[in-house]
Amino acid sequence: MATVAPRRTARMATWSVRVNPVPSESELLRWSEALAGIARTGLGFTQSLYERERYEEVLKVAADIRAAAGAADADPAHIDRDIGAWLASVGEGVPGYVTPKVAVGALVGNDAGELLLVQRADSGMWLYPTGWADPGYSPSEVVVKEVAEETGVDAEPIRLVAVLDGLRFGLARFAFYSLVFQCRALGGTLRCHPLECADVGWFARESLPTPLAGGGRWVSWAFGALEGHVTEARFDPPRQPVWRDADHVELGS
Repeated sequence: MATVAPRRTARMATWSVRVNPVPSESELLRWSEALAGIARTGLGFTQSLYERERYEEVLKVAADIRAAAGAADADPAHIDRDIGAWLASVGEGVPGYVTPKVAVGALVGNDAGELLLVQRADSGMWLYPTGWADPGYSPSEVVVKEVAEETGVDAEPIRLVAVLDGLRFGLARFAFYSLVFQCRALGGTLRCHPLECADVGWFARESLPTPLAGGGRWVSWAFGALEGHVTEARFDPPRQPVWRDADHVELGS
C-alpha cells in the first residue's frame, strides 16, 4: 500500500491590495523615485556593461513615469534632463548607494503662541524654517543654523517632534526625510534671507498665510507641539502592505 506523505502547510501573509485605476501624481512620483534609486545604486556597484545598459534603461522608464506625473515635465528635453541628472549623481560602491536626502525643520514659537513661518523664494509656499542637513553638524546644530540664516531668530531646540517622509507627505517631488524639532525663540532680529526667502513672520493659528506647503497638513500638530500637546516624536506609520498604499498621511493633532 502506497504511503502518502503528510501534507505540509505554510503560513502565508495575505495582503489586501488596493490598486487605483488611475495612479495619482504622488504614486507616479514614488514609483519614479524608487526605480531611479534602484537603477542608480545598481550602476554604482556593477562593473558589467550588460547590467549598466539595463539600469540605464530603467532610468529611462523612471523618467517617463516622472513625466507622466505632471504635464510640465512631459517635454522630451525635461525627460533627458532628468536622466542626465540621475546619471551624473551616480557614485561608486557604498557612496553611490542611493538614499533619501535629509532635511531639518524648526517649529519655533514665541511668547504669544505664534509660529515662525517663512515664504520660500523658489515656490512661494509658506512653511516653518527648514533646510538640508550639512555634513559636520548634528541635526540640532543644523536647526539652529538654518533658523538664524533664514529668519534672523536665535532658536534653542527643545525636542524632536516628527520624522517625515517628504515625498509621501507632499512636501517635494523627490525623496527626502525631514527631522522636525520644536524650538524656543531666544532673541534676534526678524529678517528674510535675501536668496532663500520672500517673506518671514510670526503667525497665530487663526491667521496663517497662504499657500501653505504640503497643503498645511502639518498645522495641527505644529501648534499642538507649541501648546505642549505632543509628547513623543511622530512618524509616518507603515502602509499595509508597505509598497501599495500611497495615500497621504495625516499625523494627527
